[in-house]
Amino acid sequence: MEQQNFKNHMKIVPGFHYFVLPVLTLNLGWSLYAWKRSGFSLDGLVAALTAAALILGIFYARIFTLRVQDRVIRLEERLRYERVLPANLLARIGELDVRQMVALRFASDAELPALAREVLDQKLAGGKAIKVKVTDWRADHLRA
Repeated sequence: MEQQNFKNHMKIVPGFHYFVLPVLTLNLGWSLYAWKRSGFSLDGLVAALTAAALILGIFYARIFTLRVQDRVIRLEERLRYERVLPANLLARIGELDVRQMVALRFASDAELPALAREVLDQKLAGGKAIKVKVTDWRADHLRA
């Protein structure tokens, strides 16, 4: 497995990203075309709505999965913080939001205290802004 870093840490699931999403998008486009061609019939409307609902359902399923993953990461990181952070930083972990915790999970134990302090003091909000600061990357191969 390739060494994980900022440039390659995003997870691409080929069956989902390169097959399911394009096919469902094609289906929606075809359904809308067929609906227009049929003179906006009720059957065409049902087909177009079903195609749209499939895409929306897939996106919601993905969002729900990522939300659960973020909650698990938050729990794991809070346990890690208790083990790694000094008392003065541990008292401030409530100031971190979920996006910050998700981004900080890539920092090694040695790098975490300084980076967490920087995130809190400078109020770095975006996950990308935090992840690019990680120099000793801690891989996460169990992402959803």
